[in-house]
Amino acid sequence: MKPEQTPLVSVVICFLNEEVFLAESVNSVLAQAYTAWELLLVDDGSTDGSTALSKQFAEQYPAKIRYIDHDGHANRGLSASRNVGIQQATGTLLAFLDADDIWLPNKLSMQVEIMQKQPKADVLLEATEYWYSWSDPKKEDIPKLIGAEPNRLYEPPQLMYHLYPLGEGEAPSMSGMMIKTALAQQQLFEESFVNMYEDQAFLSKLYLHATVYITSSCSHRYRQRMNSIMHTVQQLGNYSQIRAYFLKWLQNYLDARQIHDSHLRRLLWKAQLPYRSPLAYKGVKLLSSYFPKYINKYLYRI
Repeated sequence: MKPEQTPLVSVVICFLNEEVFLAESVNSVLAQAYTAWELLLVDDGSTDGSTALSKQFAEQYPAKIRYIDHDGHANRGLSASRNVGIQQATGTLLAFLDADDIWLPNKLSMQVEIMQKQPKADVLLEATEYWYSWSDPKKEDIPKLIGAEPNRLYEPPQLMYHLYPLGEGEAPSMSGMMIKTALAQQQLFEESFVNMYEDQAFLSKLYLHATVYITSSCSHRYRQRMNSIMHTVQQLGNYSQIRAYFLKWLQNYLDARQIHDSHLRRLLWKAQLPYRSPLAYKGVKLLSSYFPKYINKYLYRI
């Protein structure tokens, strides 16, 4: 590519006590075929060796890598840490990489090319490889497409209808995203979501306000491990509480911005039903197995 065709990409890696995996993630950025990037390593108050490790990377590559932490080396959560990275990004495009995931070497070159060919796109999302073999070579890695037709543009709020957390389609991984930095700086992460569902709140804002291109390509690996945030939350039984909080936040967000899309409101109402009246919801689900045609009409009525 000629210089004018190589926009700077700001890469944001936020981490909290990720000494075991952080170097592998950073090295996957260093290995990119596309070289017009800067890397912001945002430390969310780590107490293990990942702080020293990230500072070593910044010292070794001072023109490419910056180390950032919160005042007083505080732990402020993933949303606040991502916002710090977004606000300090200087590139025209921005990409996130979770501190335990990795990119394949063509990730940035392929996505920049797509963004250039799709000038209307504000955001690019790709398929995800669920990476099991890192811990057990006998396990098969599973590529998963995003749950909407790939290789096309979506205008707002179409993806809200198709994708989790309101639709049934597979959600994207943050490590596979590329977004215009100016948009990310307008639609920041919601800091009331500390370490769970923060991606879904951010993605929902993008689906509601941005033009999104979905590609079937997959250039990142999403590490599957037992001590991940999602697994821990499910083990503790807190998932329902966090999902109910998200749905209430989404309702308030739609109300505040006077978004009255009827199909979107029906999907939200259906998603909230188990939390409004759990016993009634169980009854409706039981009846739906016998009278699906009629009960499904009820589920979609406000």
